[in-house]
Amino acid sequence: MAHHNDQEIETLEEFDATVSARGSLAGFRVQAVDLTDRTRELLACDTAGAVFLGCPMRENAAAKVRADGALVFPPLPDLPFDPYRGHVYSPEELFDSLDKGYEETPDALAYDWFRRTGADRDIYASMLRSVHDDSVSDALDELLRGARVVGVMGGHAIARGSAAYGGAARLGRALARAGFTVATGGGPGAMEAANLGAYAAPYRDGMLDEACELLGKAPSFVPSVTDWARAAFEVRTRWPKGNTSVGVPTWFYGHEPPNAFASHIAKYFANATREDGLLARSNAGVVFLPGAAGTVQEIFDNTTPNYYESRGEPTPMVLVDRAHWTERLPAWPLLQALARDRPMESRITLVDRIEEAPEALDRLSRVNET
Repeated sequence: MAHHNDQEIETLEEFDATVSARGSLAGFRVQAVDLTDRTRELLACDTAGAVFLGCPMRENAAAKVRADGALVFPPLPDLPFDPYRGHVYSPEELFDSLDKGYEETPDALAYDWFRRTGADRDIYASMLRSVHDDSVSDALDELLRGARVVGVMGGHAIARGSAAYGGAARLGRALARAGFTVATGGGPGAMEAANLGAYAAPYRDGMLDEACELLGKAPSFVPSVTDWARAAFEVRTRWPKGNTSVGVPTWFYGHEPPNAFASHIAKYFANATREDGLLARSNAGVVFLPGAAGTVQEIFDNTTPNYYESRGEPTPMVLVDRAHWTERLPAWPLLQALARDRPMESRITLVDRIEEAPEALDRLSRVNET
């Protein structure tokens, strides 16, 4: 069971346990729980001050709890997503109906809805997106409470089967085996590779090489997201007991599908909320692999709170590939200039090879401890 506010109920089991132990739901928040078969309990117990968010219930039960003074936000069945959801997504949930083609999956349908309502500038749709994203943030906080999270950032264009993809996968595996929770932007490329590596952590080393070879048959989500996703689920079926990790993608870039190797997917509509939330939750450090505009943005999004120490102790930052970050996209000199004479100066480093990143992260973490 997730660790969350004692006043929150997010499963039918929690609902039953609360009613049994307390005989009252007064002041509780019940989130996306189907209460159709709990009419007797709702009629019998006090619900004053309770809030029911997207909970199906029979009309007599709904009338009674409203009379008690509870707030009832009804389910919205015509949406391709649940704005009141109590948990982050799973790959199986987002890719449901993949056998009919990616276009029929909940992920694709939510993206279509987002594009349509965004163009309409419908304030009702905007409110629903905000409620959804806040629910996802709450669920992600509950999921990661007490975890040591390392963020892995990098470009979406790295193809399966490439040396860069394999390196990012080995990085994810090394971090997971060291006891970290790997968190990525949840998309393809380097993000998928790091989630794949974390997934592969419990298996022998050769498994990752075999998985990368299988995935190489569909190197990109272009031209077919369906084939790309099916290859990932083929790997998951062959090796079904993978380790957990987190992906934090966005429908703002909905043309890039989420990857299926993150066991927990916190998908957002608002990209700004997603970016800041991913970096803020990477409490054990961030590794930046070679990337383009999005990765550069993430470097400096993470630098700002480190510079001002607005999140407490600066978190370690490891940039991988000296030539990339000093010549092709020279973010490193500016980062050094910002860090000079600041506490974050001892928490940033540049390494040449991806294999050096875990040791560098460990070294910077020990600086924090001292």
